[in-house]
Amino acid sequence: MYETLLYEVREGVAYLTLNRPDRFNAFNETLSAELLQALREARKDPAVRTLVIRGAGKAFCSGQDLKDIVGVQRSLGQSVEKRYNPLVQALHEMEKPIIASVNGVAAGAGAGLAFACDYILAARSASFVIAFVNVGLSLDTATSFHLVRTVGLKRAFELATLGERLPAEKALAWGLINQVVDDEKLEEATHAVATRYAAQAPKALALIKKLLLRSFERSYEEALQYEKYYQEIAGRTQDYQEGIRAFVEKRRPTFRGQ
Repeated sequence: MYETLLYEVREGVAYLTLNRPDRFNAFNETLSAELLQALREARKDPAVRTLVIRGAGKAFCSGQDLKDIVGVQRSLGQSVEKRYNPLVQALHEMEKPIIASVNGVAAGAGAGLAFACDYILAARSASFVIAFVNVGLSLDTATSFHLVRTVGLKRAFELATLGERLPAEKALAWGLINQVVDDEKLEEATHAVATRYAAQAPKALALIKKLLLRSFERSYEEALQYEKYYQEIAGRTQDYQEGIRAFVEKRRPTFRGQ
C-alpha cells in the first residue's frame, strides 16, 4: 500500500514505520506524503486507539533528504507549506495519543517530527540534532513551537543555533523526552506504553490533549471554563460510567470509546 512506509495495526495500536533505511529514513516528497496519508487513515479508523511513529534500520529520521534536492531550484517556503506544515498540523490535531519511538538519530525535520508527538521514548544510543542551522536554514516542522515550550528559551536557542548532537540521556534530563531505555528494549517498552494508552478512554484522552496543547493560548479564567466544558462532555460518555463501575467493583475498566 505504501512505498516508503510500513503500516500495521495490532492491539489497538497503529505502527507507522518510516521505511527508507538506506537513507536513514530521510524525507523525500513520497515519504512526507505517505506519512500524512497514514495519519489520516489512522485518525479515521475506530480500531486505532494509539499511534506509534518509528524508523526502520539504524535511524528514526535524518530530516530532509538533501541528496534529493541538490541542484534543484525550488521555493523552500512552499515546500514547508505543502509538505511539513500539514504533517505537523495533523499530529497537533490528532485526538489519539501519538508516540515517537526514537531508535537512532532524529535530525532536522526528523527531530521536529519526534517533538510534535505526544510521548517520546528513545533508545539509549539515540540522539537529537536541530540541524537546520548547519546548512544555513531556519526552523520548520513546528520545532520553534515545541522547543521553547519544553526546554525554555535559553536551551531552545542553544539547540537551534549550535546544531549540536543532544544525546538521549541529556534530552531526558532537559524534559524534552519522556523515557530512555536500553536499545534492545525499545520495541518492548514502546508497545507497553502504546497498549496502555490504547486501553484508556479515547474521549477522555482527546479532551485532555486539547486542554494541554491549547493551555498556552488561554488565560487562567479561560482554562477553567474549558475544563468545565470538557468535563461535562466526558461525564456524558458510557466510558465514564464504565470507569465508575470498575472502580466500585475493583477491576480494570473496559473502555469502548462510547
